[in-house]
Amino acid sequence: MDTYVALFSRFIPCGVWEAVHLIEGLLANASDIQPSTVHADTQGQNFPVFALATLFGFGIDQLFGESGRNVIDWKLIDKHWIDLMQVSISISEGRLSSATLMRRLRSNSHKNRMYKAFREVGRSVRTVALLRYLADPALRARVTTATNKVESCNGFSKWLDFGEVLADNDPEEQEKLIKFNTLPANLVVFHNALDISDVVRQLVAEGWSITADQLSQIAPYLRAHISRFGAYATDELRHRPDPFDPLLKEVDFTEVVLAA
Repeated sequence: MDTYVALFSRFIPCGVWEAVHLIEGLLANASDIQPSTVHADTQGQNFPVFALATLFGFGIDQLFGESGRNVIDWKLIDKHWIDLMQVSISISEGRLSSATLMRRLRSNSHKNRMYKAFREVGRSVRTVALLRYLADPALRARVTTATNKVESCNGFSKWLDFGEVLADNDPEEQEKLIKFNTLPANLVVFHNALDISDVVRQLVAEGWSITADQLSQIAPYLRAHISRFGAYATDELRHRPDPFDPLLKEVDFTEVVLAA
């Protein structure tokens, strides 16, 4: 999507594919920005993810072929279509987590009838997506641009999170660390965007011609002017602070209600 902020973030344990949480993040997005296209890395090429995304309307196309080897089993899809819709409704109603479903529908679940149904739908949707990718140079360029943008965002967030330490095994605390990193990253991106806008306006006022193509080459992940560790005036270290008064005589505590 054509935005530089993170709409959702999630702590993922080691060994879990990002595709597991892809749908859950989309469904949990309550912001005014609703993506029409979702870009994922190689892990996003997961058959159940393609199937579930299609059932939720994130993208759908038809693919028809002759019966035989290496084609979509449309009969299997037709047989279990009601089951697929029931699963989708359960997720949309909050009765089932999409992450839980994705973990159950891993590629080693070949004996699972629901996995087979999701796999066939996912094959059809992914085949269309790959054919479009091969046939459309503009789409390939867009995918490459989005991939570079995501990697730049990840690198920028990692740069701000200079500690890079998950010191707690509690999943809730780990989730907090991830979100506490995403928030300042988005704030700095917003700050950079405002600064870039001010500079562009100043250049235009001076008579410079700024085109949309030129602006598209600028990403708000600038970091040279950001001081991650703050600024400290060491020349004031020689000043002796006022002595601490433990009695605090100047404070009136008569009307302060102390908590039990």
